Order: sequence, then structure tokens, then C-alpha cells
Amino acid sequence: MAYLGVEASLSGRRWVGPSVEADRAAEALMQATGYDRALAQVLARAGVGAAEAEAYLAPQIRALLPNPRSLKDMETAAARFLRAVKGGERIAIFADYDVDGGTSAALLIDWLRQVGRTATLYVPDRIDEGYGPNVPAMRELGAAHDLIVCVDCGTLSHEPVAAAGCDVVILDHHLGGETLPDCVACVNPNRQDESGDLAHLCAAAVVFLMLVEANRQMREAGARGPDLMAMLDLVALATVADVAPLIGVNRALVRQGLRVMARRERPGLAALADVGRLTSAPSSYHLGYVLGPRINAGGRVGRADLGARLLSSTDPHEARAMADRLEQFNAERREIEAQVQAAAMAQAEARGLDAPLVWAAGEGWHPGVVGIVASRLKELTNRPAVVIGLDGDEGKGSGRSVAGVDLGASVQRLAAEGLLVKGGGHRMAAGLTVARDRLEPAMARLAELLAKQGAGTGGAADLRLDGLLMPGAATVELIRRLEDAGPYGASAPAPRFAFPDAAIHYARPVGERHLKLTFGDGMGAKLDAILFGAFDGPLGPALSSGKGQRFHLAGRLEINDWGGRQSVQMRLEDAAPVPAA
Repeated sequence: MAYLGVEASLSGRRWVGPSVEADRAAEALMQATGYDRALAQVLARAGVGAAEAEAYLAPQIRALLPNPRSLKDMETAAARFLRAVKGGERIAIFADYDVDGGTSAALLIDWLRQVGRTATLYVPDRIDEGYGPNVPAMRELGAAHDLIVCVDCGTLSHEPVAAAGCDVVILDHHLGGETLPDCVACVNPNRQDESGDLAHLCAAAVVFLMLVEANRQMREAGARGPDLMAMLDLVALATVADVAPLIGVNRALVRQGLRVMARRERPGLAALADVGRLTSAPSSYHLGYVLGPRINAGGRVGRADLGARLLSSTDPHEARAMADRLEQFNAERREIEAQVQAAAMAQAEARGLDAPLVWAAGEGWHPGVVGIVASRLKELTNRPAVVIGLDGDEGKGSGRSVAGVDLGASVQRLAAEGLLVKGGGHRMAAGLTVARDRLEPAMARLAELLAKQGAGTGGAADLRLDGLLMPGAATVELIRRLEDAGPYGASAPAPRFAFPDAAIHYARPVGERHLKLTFGDGMGAKLDAILFGAFDGPLGPALSSGKGQRFHLAGRLEINDWGGRQSVQMRLEDAAPVPAA
């Protein structure tokens, strides 16, 4: 049965509330702990019981951080890295061009700087070189260096690693193949011979664990390594931006990393926050939607190594200049993305949005934005999505998945079956190259593999809600308490509540696309709300002309900092008219 009876909202979505089991668990949690209902509902959704509730609300890195040596090759990787450091060897860092790669590289550069060493940074160009190590670049780096550390890439790069001609250490998290490259060490929680217990780590978290092990080995030798806790801002940024699930140690890494970031001690992140007009303490939302996209913009449409250079900069003036440049690239990226998204959505709709896979391919679509557009299609349809830019005889694309569906493994299987030129990734994201004449059969086979994992069974228009709230209950104190159950992100969505039978008291457009409104419950309590992109669909027109009408409203709560005063604001996501009595 639809929540509040909303089978089709103004945006065409069916509302789904907590299950009977979740409601019972929330009730039991309330009785055992005294928590208010909203917090109990969020904890129940996460499967947290009374016994572990306090530990969950205050995750400790010390308690949750895995032993680095539980990962294969970790001791060897750290020992080889330290040998290069102590011996004054020439070190090169080969990093991917996204946020995870940039933060991974910055972690190593920061650590090396603190022990008086430097490294050569190399980030491949997305268009000219593509993802991961390539033979020419590795051969050139190998000729001038004693050790190459590949971060967020390298696990499937057998030929490029062999071409290096020097020692190579790989710190990665992408799905591994049946064999590994011939290197000194390949540390990867997604190797086929790993248990999978740490499969949720991003590459920056793997690099962080390697540095933990390096510091341990230094202590055993009577030396002291750099302060790693101060580097958690980078790990937090990577974890959220790479859509790693916020479970286990990831929650603790992001929680502590946000505290570090709030101190604004890293010039690059401070500059980036300023150009992004971030005026409050950062949250996981800001990492994913304000900072992350700007860092990614360099690799998408600009200079590939700009993000890593910004994050590792120690000069505030240099950092501000690079942040301004990334802001320009980000604006350019938005324009390109809008064009590709419109074309991709039209194509996907014509093909049908209820299949296990939503996909689109177009001539000359910029490879730097296909991943973002795939993410948009995934969010709109609740299905895995793949978007491909065709150029000549081949197409290069990116895919994004939904919870419970391993896209990377399916793409890797397609490559093994010969339907792709190459492909790989992890559970939530993947990249691929496909021959133009194999495009249709490749996508058909991918849809078949994803369907076997359950893709396409959920309603494309379902809006999931954690419970009901009244405007008077939406306080700053409640939001602070809900934040204790965070951070929120992949596999841990921010709580979304329904406000039933609300009357619109005030509504006015903000700019050309947004809507600001105030609603109440008829008993004197009122709440402000903001609806972004209101006039891109039916919500804006209906609500802006709905003064005096009653609606069920759904969205997420946030604290609005304005003029030194904090107030509650709802980020409105959907609405449904209340049926006439």
C-alpha cells in the first residue's frame, strides 16, 4: 500500500514508507533508549539495535579501522615504499583523473613532503590516454624513476606495468581479474583472492591503510611518521565522491574527515570551499555535490592533474588560482553535460525506462560527462545506467549502478566474453570501451546479467520515506541528532520525511528555476522549504499557485545558516495534493 495513499505524486512517483518490521524495530528502539521517533526510524532502517545504538551514533576509527595487514601484499607494499623513501630513490605516482585518484595522490605527496621527500605526479589525459596506466607513459616514467606507485588504477594493467622496467606498487580498489600484473605488490580489497570484507573501501582509504602500515613499520624501526589523522579530510572526500558505501569504517573515516576539513587547514580544500561559496561546516552533501564535482572538472574537460595538484598544494595563493580555474572548468562541464543529458534522456525514454538497464549512446558525446549523465539517468529511473560517447569505430562509456547490483563485475564479464574492447570498475561504477558494431549485443547482454542480480525489479518512480513529521517537530535539535546517525551517502541515504496535510502559506520563485515556500499544519506551526529545479517539472507550477490548498510534502531537513542565525529548512523533493474529503 502506498504511503499516505500517494500512488502517483505530482512528479509521478509512488511513495513507499517504512516496512512493518522497521516500524516495530523503531518502536522497540524508542522504548529501550528513549530516542525520539525520527531518530529511531533512521536507526531501524540501518538495522541498528538498542545494544549497538550508542556506538553507531559515535563511530570510532580506533575501533573500526581494519588491520592493514589483513590485505594481501600490504606489508610488502609499505616496506618497498619506505625503502624508496629512506634510500632517496626517485618515486613517481601514477593516479587516476577523478577525485579518488587525486586524493590518493595527494595523500602520498603530503606524507612524503612531511618526511622531506618529493614525488613526480602523473595523471593521464582522459581523452588522449584513457583510464589507467598505458605503455608509453609507464615506459617513460620507469626510465626516470626507481619506483612507480599506481593509485586508483593498475589492477588490470598487465602490459603497461610490465613495460615500466622498474618496481611498481599498485594501491587500488577496482575489481581484479584472474591474474595480477607482475609487480612488487598489488594491494586491492577487490582482488579475486581477497575475502571481500573490505570491498567497500575506495582507493584513498587503501592508500591511507598503506600509510598506517608504513607508520607502523617506522615505529618498529624507532622512527615516527607523519600525523595521519590530519589527512582524513582527503579520505572523507574520496569516500563520498567515489560513492563508496557509508558503512563500517567508512562512516568513521568520513565523520572524522569532516571535522578535519572544518578546520580549513588544507589550502586547496579551503580555496575550493570558497569558490563553491560554502559558508557553513562541510557535510557529506558538500563533498559529493560541491567539492567533488569541481575537482573532477579538471579531469573531465580541463587539465587532468589539476585536482591532485590543488589538493596537495601548500600555497594559499596558488591554491586559489587553481580553484578558480577548476570553477571555470566546472561551468564548462555543466554546459556540456546539459546538452548530453537532454539527448541521452530522450534516447533512453524512447528505448524504455523500465528495463533492467537504461542506456544511451551518441555521436561525439564528451567522454568527460558521460559518467555524470549516467548517474542522472540512474537517479531518475532507479536502474543501472550506461551512457556512451561514440567516436569512429568505438564508443567509450561510463555506468552507474543501484544498491545491490554489481555493475563492475558484469562489465568485466562482458569484456571477458569479448563483447567489449575493455571494461572494469567496482560495484557502483564502471567504465567500458565497445566497438560500434557490438554496441547493441553488448548492452543486451549487460541487461541480461544485471537482471539476474535483480536490476529493474524496483519501481522506477518509488520515493522512499522514513516516516512522518509535523512542522513543529522539525527543530535544529532534531537535525543535530539525526546528523549523529550519519554521515549520509551511498548505502546510507539521508532521512526523508513526509509532512502530511500541509497548507501552502507563501510561495515565490527564486531565480528562474527554484521555488521558496512556507507551509504549515493548520495549528500555528510553520516551516520554510526550498525546491530546486522547481520549474523543470510539474511541482513548481502546482505549488506556486497552490496557496490555501493542502498537500502532502516530502523531503529532507537541513539547517539553514543565514546572517548568523540557524533555522530549519526543508529541501523539498516531492508533493501530492490531499484528496478532497
